[in-house]
Order: sequence, then structure tokens, then C-alpha cells
Amino acid sequence: MRTAVMGTGSWGTAYAMILADAGNEVVMWGRDPQLCDAISTTHENPRYHPGIPLPATLYASTDPAVALAGAEVVILAVPAQSLRANLAEWAPLLEPGSVLVSLMKGVEQGTTRRMSEVATEVAGVDASRVAVVSGPNLAREIAERQPAATTIACPDPGTAEALAEASTTAYFRPYWTTDVVGTEIGGSVKNVIALANGMAVGLGYGENAQSALITRGLAEMTRLGVALGASPLTFLGLAGIGDLVATCQSPLSRNRSFGEHLGRGLSLEEATREMKQTCEGVKSCRAILELATAHGVDMPITEQVVQVVHHDLDPREMLQAFMSRSLKAEAEV
Repeated sequence: MRTAVMGTGSWGTAYAMILADAGNEVVMWGRDPQLCDAISTTHENPRYHPGIPLPATLYASTDPAVALAGAEVVILAVPAQSLRANLAEWAPLLEPGSVLVSLMKGVEQGTTRRMSEVATEVAGVDASRVAVVSGPNLAREIAERQPAATTIACPDPGTAEALAEASTTAYFRPYWTTDVVGTEIGGSVKNVIALANGMAVGLGYGENAQSALITRGLAEMTRLGVALGASPLTFLGLAGIGDLVATCQSPLSRNRSFGEHLGRGLSLEEATREMKQTCEGVKSCRAILELATAHGVDMPITEQVVQVVHHDLDPREMLQAFMSRSLKAEAEV
């Protein structure tokens, strides 16, 4: 299968490797000529995965027309907030009938649209031609070809299954679903909960506090997803609790690490300089809260993360606010 991977970042590179290892013809697109040249000639991404060999068949170009020529599948692997502008540039180059696959885990600022909604709107394609990938997929581990699984969601079950087959290797196992909404909400909200969990770690709190945040984070993630039409069962799978646990607990997680910096007293600007990579939870948390408010969904952890990130609330006050909420039955998720 001829596939274009639009983006040469950490997750985009790892997924390109998966597709190439699975036997697909893969071309990557990126803005940096030196990075594209390194991927094509030394078969390594020295910026994001130094020392890890990439398939010899994989190459990259700075010309989107070269990457997209003849591509049956287009993997969208750019930061979530830049998708609209990038896809507007690429849309005239898309092959008729090509399938768009989002690796992004965010909600668009200003519109509160999920990435699949942005893709259908900007590219002018039917929702049945847009899929999303989400799960406990820490890019570094996958680049090292450690075992992992994921969820591939598409409204068309045949397309979802075909994409899963095209992404299957000895170390990477996809499951497929038609619940695009649940898969995307899980992938977006878990970043916000990971920020909160990272703050707890940075403040020196232990496993009890972290477990509480993860569990209640799952509750508010599920509330929002169900309000938008998702199946509650999706949040018990890889795109829900699976991704949530990995992102909250792993030091490889950008969002957890960003939260740790905030918990240790760094400012938003200082934490951003330390990370040097996009943290989708920081970018999307306010849009997620706006989406929840519009649908009458209570998301107390997300609300407090927004207060820290956008209104300079001290992380200690964030956790105090969470702990001082009125008592309720646990079944009232």
C-alpha cells in the first residue's frame, strides 16, 4: 500500500517505521531538509530517535507533492493546532479516494472540533474516508520495536480493518472499531489528565494521589465521550484506560513530564523551553473544557488544569480544589 506520512516528528516517524516494516511503500514529508536527508540516507531520525535504525525502504521529502503522489493512505502526523493550515495546503494534492488517518490527539482551539472533523471539513472528504489511531503508543518504545497495541477507528468498518491489517507487525498489534468519537476523546483528554498527574508527581505526591487522578480522569473522559455519542466501552479499552495509564505513568510521556515541571515550580514558559516538543494537553485543555461546557459535562480535573496552564493557578491549589469538591456517590461518574 502506497502511504504518505505527513510529519517527521517522534510519533510520525515511529508509525512510518511500522508501516514500512509491515511491507507498505512509505514516503514521509517534513519541513527540515537536513532531517529529511538523514531519514533518506542514514535511515535514522537523529532529532527524535537517535541511534534507532529505520527501514532502508523509508525515505523523506520536503515536497508534499512528492510524498502525496499516488498515496492511497495519508497519515496526518503534525501538531493538532497546525492541522487546518497544513491540510488546506495539501488538499489539492490528495489522490481521489485516498484515506486520511489522524495520529493527532487534541481538540482544535477556537472551534472545539476533533481532528477527524477538521480533516473532513478542510479536505472536503466524507467521514468514511477519515480514520484515527490512538492507544498506549509511547513513540520511543515503539521505535525500539517493543511490543505495543493500538486502536484504529473509522466509520467504515472495512476501511478500519484494512488499515489495521496494513499496520500489523511482529511488535505492533492494532484493534479496530467504528467509534471514532470515543477513540479521539480518549486520546485528547488523557493528555490533560497526564498533566495533572505530572503535577502531582512534581509536588512529591505518591501512588494514592496518582491513582485517584487517573481513575477520576477516566470518569470525566467517559462522561464527555458518552455525551458526544461515544460508546462507554471504548474507554475501557486501549484508546481509553490503556492510553491514560501509559501517558500518566511513563516518564517518556511529554504531558506527564510537562506537568512535573509545573509541579516543581517552573513557569509555563520555563516548562515549554525544557520540553522542546509539542505537549497537546497544554494546547488543547481549554478547547476540551469549552467542549464539555457546551454539552453540560462536568470535568473538574480538566477545569483545574486550565486554571494552572492559562490562569497561573498554583498546582498545589489545583489539587486542593479537587480534594475539596462536594461528596458524591462513586457510581455518579
